[in-house]
Amino acid sequence: QVQLVESGGGLVQAGGSLRLSCAASGRTFSSYAMGWFRQAPGKEREFVARINGSGGSTNYADSVKGRFTISRDNAKNTVYLQMNSLKPEDTAVYYCAAGTIYYSGSYRYKYDYWGQGTQVTVSS
Repeated sequence: QVQLVESGGGLVQAGGSLRLSCAASGRTFSSYAMGWFRQAPGKEREFVARINGSGGSTNYADSVKGRFTISRDNAKNTVYLQMNSLKPEDTAVYYCAAGTIYYSGSYRYKYDYWGQGTQVTVSS
């Protein structure tokens, strides 16, 4: 069982930056792939970024590529999302998730644990 707690959300002007953190419980944090997702009002939850257990592999949604950076510190059981050049369309509740990677024709991520979310609001 893994418990995830996000923090770092808030209100920022367009062009600004925020860093989200997700602290995980448990002693096997490095064995989990981690992801960030977001959900805006009236929209479905969407993928933002993901990172494998060692931190050596990352992937991003096209909408955030070049602006957001996912990283992790396995010694601190924490994953981060550095968000730069924020836009009003980045406004959403951001969730972190923990899961595993499996191979089925290609490498895929399956998320089993989710945090409660942190609100990010970008004003224009």
